[in-house]
Amino acid sequence: MDAQIDHYAVLGLPSGEEGAKLTEKEINKAYRWKALELHPDKRPDDPNAAANFQQLRTSYDILRDDKARKLFDELLRVKRDRELRHSQRDGKRRKMVSDLERRERDANAPDLAAKEREEEARIARKLKEEIARIRAMHSMKAAPPPPPETEKESGRGGGGGGLDQEKVLKVSWEKVGEDYSADKLRELFSEFGEVEDVVIKGSKKKGSALVVMATKEGSVAATGSVIGHLANPLLVLPLKPATVADSSSVPKSAETPKLSNLVGAGYQAFEDSVLKKLQKAAEKQK
Repeated sequence: MDAQIDHYAVLGLPSGEEGAKLTEKEINKAYRWKALELHPDKRPDDPNAAANFQQLRTSYDILRDDKARKLFDELLRVKRDRELRHSQRDGKRRKMVSDLERRERDANAPDLAAKEREEEARIARKLKEEIARIRAMHSMKAAPPPPPETEKESGRGGGGGGLDQEKVLKVSWEKVGEDYSADKLRELFSEFGEVEDVVIKGSKKKGSALVVMATKEGSVAATGSVIGHLANPLLVLPLKPATVADSSSVPKSAETPKLSNLVGAGYQAFEDSVLKKLQKAAEKQK
């Protein structure tokens, strides 16, 4: 369960009150160092390397989200207070507290331990909801609905032309360390098949691009395989997951991860605009 994980410890940072005072800059720095250490390419013999690297990215996204981080800090505080009270109780004190709690229960007084457990469960539920919100937000950006078919496309006989979205990959990265150009992305993805086009869009903090592969097989093979620079790894997602028939011949290690476990940033309006341009270009080539 995500609520039981110390996300500060995952990034190698101090937890508790000291962790709550960490700045975003310190968290970003810790993530970059930890990403180099846990990158799957650095641990070829570790069967859990990919899962550990994914957990690192999830913890990083939670600590960067103000609302989720505030709930997580509050959950840690409740746990610390409870553990401190338990550690301070010796045998005699525990008996006295037990007698006092029994008398309070007999007098219909509220059970302090039950209230603590209830508060901890409430905060844990809220944190779980925030984590689900973050994952759902990124999942929606990772797989936008296909653009509506135009009259020109629907009037054609047969299968209809246009760009096959299952061959399009959405790539995103942090603007830290070495950046990525269109030529560099083409070079990385060409190892898995011919690359038809690369369109880059980015901001000051994040970079993103759409990579159009020549075949669906190349798109499926590149997903989860292209990682990029160790100091600035790439997040590669399919614009539209391949169907079962298209992906049955690809090894299990190259299948698209579940979208609920993926995080990243996208640009909805930009993707729709680029898709329309790519579709027009594909029609002209026919």
